[in-house]
Amino acid sequence: MHRNFALDFVRVTEAASLSCARFMGLGDEKAADHAAVEAMRKSLNYINFEGTVVIGEGERDEAPMLYIGEKVGSGDGPALDIALDPLEGTTICANGGTNALSVIAIANQGQFLHAPDIYMEKIAVGADGVGAIDLNKSPTENLHNIAQAKDRHVEDLTVVILDRPRHEELIAEVRQTGARIWLIGDGDVSAAIATCKEETGVDVLMGTGGAPEGVIAAAALRCVGGDFKGRLVYRNEADRKRTKSMGIDDLERIYGIHDLAKGPVMFSATGVTQGTYLDGVRFTGNGAITHSVVMRSESGTIRFIETEHHFDREPEY
Repeated sequence: MHRNFALDFVRVTEAASLSCARFMGLGDEKAADHAAVEAMRKSLNYINFEGTVVIGEGERDEAPMLYIGEKVGSGDGPALDIALDPLEGTTICANGGTNALSVIAIANQGQFLHAPDIYMEKIAVGADGVGAIDLNKSPTENLHNIAQAKDRHVEDLTVVILDRPRHEELIAEVRQTGARIWLIGDGDVSAAIATCKEETGVDVLMGTGGAPEGVIAAAALRCVGGDFKGRLVYRNEADRKRTKSMGIDDLERIYGIHDLAKGPVMFSATGVTQGTYLDGVRFTGNGAITHSVVMRSESGTIRFIETEHHFDREPEY
């Protein structure tokens, strides 16, 4: 995958973030998401590649744009698969919370797991926790192994968990270990990435969230040397049928990071609201400032990009 795509795709996440940031705190989730989707789709079609959305807004009858299977790009150039979330943290943005992002991951064809839009049990750590996580082990065992790998006490760890009723038992067990807990309302992609930056104070993500977001998080962690494990969770028979329809036969499989995102991977994210990993969009009257990260698994390069946008000199997204 050509490294020059890095700046092309960061423009895509910048466009989506600029558009949906206008709706920060206004309480309108649909408007915020729609703005991000429209801007991302338009920007993708300026890039010279033949893209297929494999992780998107949903299936075609559920999402008029950026649906699974949609073709994006100019149609000329390399064939690539796209995993995206124009607004990761829709509720966060609408409520004026923290850690909303626009994210996109790119790989060669067939290299992303075509994950169904169901739940996935997840655990994610940064580079210093690689090899210490196992979904066949209890949260307590995992936390002790992570602490040992990081040369810390369990009480020094901070565990990010989505604040959901389904996590009541997980939260209780983590509290018994003495580890600290950071409950978040949404945005587990951002939380997974945060495990790879020491300044965030995040050591591990645990719990159950969306499977598509798990693929995106795994792609990001591939670029920064982190680790991720995932296992699909079925609420009913419809979830099982949906999974099988996407070509997945082993319904109990535990997916490692390379199972979810194989080969060369590129990842870009731009902050929408203020976050632990990226700053949010700041409007300046005649423009805006965005904060993004672009990462490549082949080189391990991580670029943080602060961009000044001048709306009187370029089209406003």
